[in-house]
Amino acid sequence: PRRYPQWRSRFLRYVDTRPNGEALRKCILNGPYKPTTILVQAVEATDDSPVVPEHSTVETPMNMSLENKANFLAEKEAIHLILTGIGDEIYSTVDACQTTHEMWEAIERLQQGESLNIQDVKTNLFWEFRKFTLHDGESMESYYTRFYKLMNEMIKNNLTVTTM
Repeated sequence: PRRYPQWRSRFLRYVDTRPNGEALRKCILNGPYKPTTILVQAVEATDDSPVVPEHSTVETPMNMSLENKANFLAEKEAIHLILTGIGDEIYSTVDACQTTHEMWEAIERLQQGESLNIQDVKTNLFWEFRKFTLHDGESMESYYTRFYKLMNEMIKNNLTVTTM
């Protein structure tokens, strides 16, 4: 997204409209829910089953509270929302991220330029140059304007493209 603050606002507002918006937002901004260790109470023996002593176990979706389960299950949907909400030029930057939160932080770094190094800039510009084509129905004026903006960015970053 070229207008990152607007994209961020629209994206988070969309997330808030989802039935599990609160869980999705937590996942994106704070990281995925990490199952904790829970204490399972002892169960007396019955005619049909032996005694179950008190013990600790890691939460699973089967024994989580509804809120924890919603947060745990939100990760996959949040990843899907981010990947469908960004353009191809950003996708390659976040594709290797393991969590939604990692993706979100990578997008923020990329768009806000806080940690954007010159290699990231060069990679993105070369990628954009490689895929540059005339869009269906696009005027020549629009095509040249986009092309010269791209070339201007490449020149500002001391990039050259060799042709065969």
